[in-house]
Amino acid sequence: MNSLLDVILWPFKAIFNLIFFIVELVGRFVAAVIGLVLILVGAIVSLTVVGAIVGIPLMIVGISLLGASLASRRRCFE
Repeated sequence: MNSLLDVILWPFKAIFNLIFFIVELVGRFVAAVIGLVLILVGAIVSLTVVGAIVGIPLMIVGISLLGASLASRRRCFE
């Protein structure tokens, strides 16, 4: 009975996996772009001594966001 239910629900699981994969991929791409922008802005702001107070934390947040977007591999409905 359980295998019959798996066969019946397989198309729905496949569609949801595809949708979640696309959303996750787009979200990871956007997070990577935002991370790169924060690194660039932090580096530009850090050119002055006073701006380093804001620029260095911006670069740290950008690096961590970029790293998280490149390292995340979560799957739903497995």
